[in-house]
Amino acid sequence: MSFRPATGSIPESPGVYRFTDPGGRVIYVGKAKSLRQRLNSYFADFAGLHPRTQTMLTTAAAVDWTVVNTEVEALQLEYSWIKEFDPRFNVKYRDDKSYPYLAVTMDETFPRVQVMRGAKRKGTRYFGPYSHAWAIRETVDLLLRVFPVRTCSAGVFKRAGQIGRPCLLGYIDKCSAPCVARVTEQEHRALADDFCDFMAGNTGRFIKRLEREMREAAAAEEFERAARLRDDVQALQRALEKQSVVLGEGTDADVIALADDQLEAAVQVFYVRGGRIRGQRGWVVDKVEETSAGELVEHFLLQMYGDAAPEALPREVLVPALPPDADAVAELLGEQRKARVEVRVPQRGDKKTLMETVERNAKEALAQHKLRRASDLTTRSKALQEIADGLGLDQAPLRIECYDVSHTMGDDVVASMVVFEDGLARKSEYRRFAIRGMSGQGDVPSIHEVISRRFKRYLEERSATGELGPELGGEPIDPETGRPRKFAYPPNLVVVDGGPAQAAAAQRALDELGVDDVAVCGLAKRLEEVWPAGDDQPVILPRTSEGLYLLQRVRDEAHRFAITYHRSKRAKGVKESELDGVPGLGPARRQALLRHFGSVKRLRDATVEDIREVPGIGPALAEVIMSSLRSS
Repeated sequence: MSFRPATGSIPESPGVYRFTDPGGRVIYVGKAKSLRQRLNSYFADFAGLHPRTQTMLTTAAAVDWTVVNTEVEALQLEYSWIKEFDPRFNVKYRDDKSYPYLAVTMDETFPRVQVMRGAKRKGTRYFGPYSHAWAIRETVDLLLRVFPVRTCSAGVFKRAGQIGRPCLLGYIDKCSAPCVARVTEQEHRALADDFCDFMAGNTGRFIKRLEREMREAAAAEEFERAARLRDDVQALQRALEKQSVVLGEGTDADVIALADDQLEAAVQVFYVRGGRIRGQRGWVVDKVEETSAGELVEHFLLQMYGDAAPEALPREVLVPALPPDADAVAELLGEQRKARVEVRVPQRGDKKTLMETVERNAKEALAQHKLRRASDLTTRSKALQEIADGLGLDQAPLRIECYDVSHTMGDDVVASMVVFEDGLARKSEYRRFAIRGMSGQGDVPSIHEVISRRFKRYLEERSATGELGPELGGEPIDPETGRPRKFAYPPNLVVVDGGPAQAAAAQRALDELGVDDVAVCGLAKRLEEVWPAGDDQPVILPRTSEGLYLLQRVRDEAHRFAITYHRSKRAKGVKESELDGVPGLGPARRQALLRHFGSVKRLRDATVEDIREVPGIGPALAEVIMSSLRSS
């Protein structure tokens, strides 16, 4: 390898290293107790390396490293770099499905209980994950008898406050109705805190308290209240019955098991709180290099708990194999939890039995994933190869960008750019454009403008890093942020929604900029014809072709993205245009009116007295607003 550093130049200290490609993009991050020993292992016997490690080394153009003092610091820096640079060759665990959580929005004035999926938000407490959303809703329905916390959306909550009447849940005592001030903010927050305590496993005190109140009510001959309290106790007990008891009441642990082969691994986690299984979740991962079970566990623990809130970490983490730096990992998790965390392998008893159950789940998950993945990979590879063959490309188009234009009778013209890499949507790379000065001129000049703008940015950003030609490859990195620049990674294929005219406009824009290594085609909706730029005849892909199906998906995604942007822009324009013509009404008062009434339609139906209730609106201005809106 031409970039192999001299052995004597590599320190023997612990540290973190990273390989980069010719464009400066970080493609792999690793840590080592001895940087010299670890890095030399990559270059000593190339033929004996794992095939994916060989691919990583042939892709790389440079390696650098940072020396640290302790193994804990190395773990922290490795996790930070993996999160920042998202290296393509690092082990990255992917959820094998989108799991629902029970979430309580404690950062709101009146916390709300709801089902949530996706990324976690700061200030929200999460419980689960659950296998199915209906399991959460059944549990919440039972608990609302005892903890009547708000579950409605912001719009429903605001509307109920405006009309002074709660929703149905408020009438059947499954909501304390803070929207109409039946309880104070402090009283409602106390209910939310109790709800969270019960879900966190502190269940005994609530059942004992209700049973005590039930006996007191019966002794005082308040039999109706005693009956209600009895039903509340039964509701809490039914909610607890839905969660299996597997360990002692004080057990607070995450039980992790994995199943793997030479290429992939599946991980399953059972969350045990208060001795009960509170949730289950699964991940899958591609093996980038020959990796032991302990190394897989270490990577998993860092990714799973790296950004977790302190209360999300358990006292005990049960694993199938100890990480190579088990003490450092336990210390790092303890710092995250702000209390001791024990990482260990169960040897006997109930915990060992539960580990075997989790391991069976992991093996089943790996088998199911491989069935799906085999079909998925084969289909995507076939689709990309069919596109390459149909368009006469030298290689399969691993990165495809598709552009679409949307407008209403030539007004509010916008365009979208969507990106598919290796046949999958890369939504973080999507971009949208407001077309300038092309009102009423049609799609062709708009396509020319958006392609010109996108590739001018491409050339500018490559020039900014000293890479003046698109032939150099790679993805330039912003020297200030260390992240890839927005438009600096070129596609292999540009697809435009339309026929030969739109494809020719895109090709003309590329020719004017001197970009000659990007293929262009149009996809016409009428007959689904593929028009390579500059050809007189279309390429007809079979209707059952996987390549045509992929192009259709790309085109439809670009159309959806463009339509979404266009509708939001048009809706904003409609709101602004109706209020813009009102004399004496500036931006601040317009926003105040829309916040108060919710829409221009409601504002139009309001009386002068209603309008005067908005801060900053006097009697004369209220009259002007009413007459202007009703006349329009």
